[in-house]
Amino acid sequence: MIARRRLHLAACLAVAAATGAAEPPAPQQVAAAAARKVVKIHGAGGVRGLEAYQSGILVSPDGRVVTAMSTVLDSDEIDCVLDDGRRFRATLVGVDPRRELAVLALDAADLPCFTLGDDGHAAVGTRVLALSNLFGVAVGDERVSVQRGVIAAVVPLEARRGAAEAPYTGDVYVLDCTTNNPGSPGGALVDTRGRLVGMLGKELRATTSGIWLNYALPAGEIARGVEAVLTGATEPVVGRPVPFDPRLLGIVLVPDLLDRTPPFVESVVADSPADRAGVRADDLVIAVGPRSVTTRAALELAVGAVAPGDPVRLAIVRAGAVVECDVGPRPRDAAKP
Repeated sequence: MIARRRLHLAACLAVAAATGAAEPPAPQQVAAAAARKVVKIHGAGGVRGLEAYQSGILVSPDGRVVTAMSTVLDSDEIDCVLDDGRRFRATLVGVDPRRELAVLALDAADLPCFTLGDDGHAAVGTRVLALSNLFGVAVGDERVSVQRGVIAAVVPLEARRGAAEAPYTGDVYVLDCTTNNPGSPGGALVDTRGRLVGMLGKELRATTSGIWLNYALPAGEIARGVEAVLTGATEPVVGRPVPFDPRLLGIVLVPDLLDRTPPFVESVVADSPADRAGVRADDLVIAVGPRSVTTRAALELAVGAVAPGDPVRLAIVRAGAVVECDVGPRPRDAAKP
């Protein structure tokens, strides 16, 4: 038995050697190597809600840095501090307004950097390390902070900061670690082998729920954004859905008197599409098609995202049960009733 186990172990080692398989490096090694490719950025800000610092990612040996587009960069003097404490005055090369990323240039050479490429999406469940100068604790040769986490989901971004909706609506990685901190935007997200997976996003709240998001822009989007900035071929910002008045479907919601009023149905117009579909007063709408809604505003945006002529399908809570109603095609005329 022992001899057979030894033979089996020897065979496994031989296969691993033949295929080049190897154990991933220790997390400490991955973090140390990745931290050398993350920079601390200092610029404009300094008042409440406008921090004067964030993070960036080195993406070329000659000093190209990609970071989040923010008010920190709205300064004539943008300072970048490397992992070894060296300081450089950065030049803003350009911004990609759709992805809200910016490219900086440092007058340097032979710098450690990540390689950008479109490797597709990382899988849900991928273990990751998030590196950033959260809370601005690193100012010189101190190492940036490292957080361990997992990619919890890959979803389209629906978020806002204040009343402004984020212009990027593509897929992002939702993380199970708290990266939504001052100083974190622009930080690096790497996998267990130190490969760049994404860039930590700005401080945003989910449009539908209002909760703070911990997310990262995928590496493929970073690569396309950097290329767009360097070639001058930035993509136009795609408009957000226009809110749709549900009264055009015969649904009168409760007045929007409070912040984030739930979408309760106050009444239904007789012989309207909603009336014929079986919508009733006191129903609570919880979804429009696949999009969950928790507020009146979210419901209006979700219906607005439905193409004119396509069916409007509602999920409603009534007497403790979920009822589905097909209200029919969304009207093409969005005029106020």
